[in-house]
Amino acid sequence: MAIREVALVIFDGVQALDVAGPLDVFTAANDFLPAQDRYRCLLVARSRTPLRSSNGMWMTADLSFDEACRSFHTVLVAGGQRLPDSPPDEAMSAWLRRWGVTADRYGSICTGAFALGHAGLLDGRTVTTHWLCSAKLAETFPAANVERDRIYARDDRLVTSAGVTAGIDLTLALVGEDHGSALSLACAKGLVVVAQRQGGQSQFSPLLLPPSDAATPLGKVQAYVMEHLGESLPVERLAEIAGVSARSIARLFVRDLGLTPHDFVEGVRIDHARNLLEATESPLKIVAFECGFASPDQMRSAFQRRLRITPVRYRESFRMAG
Repeated sequence: MAIREVALVIFDGVQALDVAGPLDVFTAANDFLPAQDRYRCLLVARSRTPLRSSNGMWMTADLSFDEACRSFHTVLVAGGQRLPDSPPDEAMSAWLRRWGVTADRYGSICTGAFALGHAGLLDGRTVTTHWLCSAKLAETFPAANVERDRIYARDDRLVTSAGVTAGIDLTLALVGEDHGSALSLACAKGLVVVAQRQGGQSQFSPLLLPPSDAATPLGKVQAYVMEHLGESLPVERLAEIAGVSARSIARLFVRDLGLTPHDFVEGVRIDHARNLLEATESPLKIVAFECGFASPDQMRSAFQRRLRITPVRYRESFRMAG
């Protein structure tokens, strides 16, 4: 084997954890590897001029784009809060097109996916990013297949991760590919993180959409559902509340919110259940009843389908300390 060189692309305003997380995983792996098999991590940027990260920490690249004119084993672009709204960095795009794609694998952490998109590297590929920015990524790069609920995604040599700490999940998976799951697990234990998180990133984000104008049919339905979760809420009842036909209310939901009435009601129930699981010690049967589920089993099925996690596991992960 040979040393694996990792290039992590940074820029002014880069998310500090998008840099530190992956670097710490690769460094942790080195503690278990012989010298000839270790990772050599290098920060790459437009220049070697110090730049300030999102939390105010100064960072300095090891190599400029002009100096990093060679192939690497792994190339990753870190994310940053301003990246989705920033114009393309032509120097970064050119470097990624020339040298990023020559790596054994290349990709992004969090919103670094936008840099890949500007370089033309997302077309026809399955990718993910931070849940807050997934809709914008899909809109900005319509030729990409954006998976909004993935912690990380792998499409051949292209790897992308969800927000911030998901870069650790991705890097642990990459170490596992290189050296096996036992070493990846050892790294996770050393860093005191979960080796493989259960479920997707929806469990960290609200499922509900912003409320519609209360005077509109949709607004009336949304307000009523929020206050009457314990009731049976079939589409016919929602249509009655809105003062329109069942066909019309279904069409309005799909047109304006992009989901069916059933999906909306279930989403409200799940979000309310999440709040109760986080903030109370109520038994699952009580939580299910208060949220309008027919039974704990029905609630469990909804959680697994929408969040890829059970209510019990969700409570264990997110229960607020008393």
